[in-house]
Amino acid sequence: MRIFFVEDNLAMRQSLMDPLEELVPITTIGMAETEAEGTRWLARDDVHWDLAIVDLYLQEGSGLGVVEACRYRHPGQKIVVLSNHVTAEIRWRCAQLGVDAVFDKTAEIDDMVRYCVALAKSLDDASSLPRQLSSG
Repeated sequence: MRIFFVEDNLAMRQSLMDPLEELVPITTIGMAETEAEGTRWLARDDVHWDLAIVDLYLQEGSGLGVVEACRYRHPGQKIVVLSNHVTAEIRWRCAQLGVDAVFDKTAEIDDMVRYCVALAKSLDDASSLPRQLSSG
């Protein structure tokens, strides 16, 4: 699974990458610390990523701007918002922008990891489907 992180806190990025790398075959294909960097990278047509993990409060700009720029991404590309400031209003706004899941950093990290494990499994199952059909 190819992951792009939009998170300005190095320690937080590392604390997310470590458990994911243990449980899921992931490749971190990029990182951004600002809205402009994340938007520029994720919104490119030629970029191949499976999951973007986006913090809302960045060094410069907002994760919501990044999410909005990716509103018309490919159907298989998923966006997860992970923030310390998750409210009902934030969840609603993220849903309006097409975010696939929202997790609170302080209470839902394990849920986010489980989401990523399930996503990786679904990607693996989908990639093995053509081989199963052609071998029969």
